[in-house]
Amino acid sequence: MFRKLLIANRGEVAVRIARAARELGIATVGVASTADRNARWLANFDEVVGLGGSAPRESYLCAERLVQAALSTGASAVHPGWGFLAENARFAALVEQHGLTFVGPAPELMRRMGLKSPAKAAMRAAGLPVIPGSVGLLADVAAALACARSTGFPVILKADAGGGGRGMRLCRDEAELAAGFAAASGEAQAAFGNGALYLEQYLSGGRHIEVQVLGDRFGRAVHLFERECSIQRSHQKLIEESPSPALSAREREELGRLAARAAEALGYAGAGTIEFLRSASGAIYFMEMNTRLQVEHPVTECITGVDIVQEQLRVAANQPLSLTQESLVARGHAIECRINAEDPAQGFRPAPGVLQRFELPTDRGPGRVRVDTHLAAGDEIPPHYDSLIAKVIAHGATRDEALATMLAALSAARIEGVATTIPLHLAVLASDEFRQGVYDTRSIPGWQMASRS
Repeated sequence: MFRKLLIANRGEVAVRIARAARELGIATVGVASTADRNARWLANFDEVVGLGGSAPRESYLCAERLVQAALSTGASAVHPGWGFLAENARFAALVEQHGLTFVGPAPELMRRMGLKSPAKAAMRAAGLPVIPGSVGLLADVAAALACARSTGFPVILKADAGGGGRGMRLCRDEAELAAGFAAASGEAQAAFGNGALYLEQYLSGGRHIEVQVLGDRFGRAVHLFERECSIQRSHQKLIEESPSPALSAREREELGRLAARAAEALGYAGAGTIEFLRSASGAIYFMEMNTRLQVEHPVTECITGVDIVQEQLRVAANQPLSLTQESLVARGHAIECRINAEDPAQGFRPAPGVLQRFELPTDRGPGRVRVDTHLAAGDEIPPHYDSLIAKVIAHGATRDEALATMLAALSAARIEGVATTIPLHLAVLASDEFRQGVYDTRSIPGWQMASRS
């Protein structure tokens, strides 16, 4: 096992990784921008290296500074967390070029899965169904029109290097496709430095379901069941749960089997997530693979009892998986709410500032509550970074018990000094659609009504 680990990230994820490393006896090195230099959460690390700057491009996105920080402190491994450089193949390669271990899959595999068209081709070869659309990238708008005529409208243009909804255009007819092609390509070029596009049939009313996988460097992979992630805003997840209310036991078993087999076919080592779209008709298609730890990983940890970060570290240290598929059992139901410093009543405007009060009780409801955060009352939320301030995870023997526990926990929360998304979460959780498990990606159940009241 590693003696010392550099955590190339900030905030909640950095604190989460440090906790797992500490339990394995690994010393930790944290990093901090100028804006974070006096943050109290830095006390979770054995050492801290200043990166300079406040904006991400001056600090947490500086690959060379991060590698130098690892080398200067004697760290032998680097964990990227999520966001920032977590899926950057160049960063992973740079880490390895300097004799350090990158906690994640091989750079070449990250590069392949980071581009949507090659990822679809790899998963198609591994036996996963993919959404009907272009085979490979679109050469120009004429190729897009020809593909759309074959596939059938509506279609959606997507950026090959994309994510977060950038470089995407929904096209209901040929006129919209012709008009949207250049705009989508330009937006993708500006956001990712890559304007390449592909096309898929647009499936309305679907469910976003992802499968957590773990693989080692000895050719083995397992799945840790699925997470339902259909409640989103602007392609950003708001609430996740497991098991998915949309799947039958047979569908759950088959989806997990397919995902684990695909991970083995790729030679995937580490923690990853294979994301699927379940259409309104019940057909399930591969969408993309995230080659990193997910924000919502605690949902899976609650139902399986597996510490996914510790498994990542063991795999990176060339240890075989300590899990077998037969040993993995999903127990109960878990729901996670991402609490952001945003004002839902003002179009989700970011709300940086000082937390004058910050109370998220864990002793409410019939089930168990887990809170993952790096903050406490008196801490400042800087304007430079993601607005996530906490994740509240409720676990119960049944879905109803998990839901009642989450409602009780969020109703008892007391946060002052900044606006948060808790009112949104309470409205969703209380909605008939969520209670019945019949929601999809088209809307945020309960929120439209609540926002008008």
